[in-house]
Amino acid sequence: MEGIINVRKEKGYTSFDVVAVLRGILHEKKIGHCGTLDPDAEGVLVVCTGHATKLVDLLTAHEKTYETVLRLGITTDTQDTTGEILAEKEVNLTEEEIREAVRSFIGEIEQIPPMYSAVKKDGRRLYQLARKGETVEMPARRCRVYGIEYLEQTDERTHRIRVECGKGVYIRTLCHDIG
Repeated sequence: MEGIINVRKEKGYTSFDVVAVLRGILHEKKIGHCGTLDPDAEGVLVVCTGHATKLVDLLTAHEKTYETVLRLGITTDTQDTTGEILAEKEVNLTEEEIREAVRSFIGEIEQIPPMYSAVKKDGRRLYQLARKGETVEMPARRCRVYGIEYLEQTDERTHRIRVECGKGVYIRTLCHDIG
């Protein structure tokens, strides 16, 4: 089978899990996804099969839109809600101060890939090192945020935002950096 499939990825599955299931269903060896979604993320995962896998780089280069929850005052080892809490602080900011902080990340930014990511260092995935308690220094990478829309505050710490970005932006790292 050759083509492009839009898959609704649910929480709890990795992008690799989705590809593995489709590989079994379609009996197709040539299959790949157009950008990794965290296991805790849900949304559309674009998957290419057969000769269409040649389009992965082209499709990955396009803008993406994410809706996410920004939770202020808490730092975790994974930069998301699944991780171990490392620090907790009181949040005394107005909504306008938060909106201003969010807007300051529009444009070209630098991000350091999180330790819990699929990025490789010396042939090993960072998440594999992190699970063993190891940390490594990673250089910052340049990426682009085209727009961030503040959607709503759901409680004193929690805010929903919509992010339009290019390839290589880690949304949880963006939230961590905003915080």
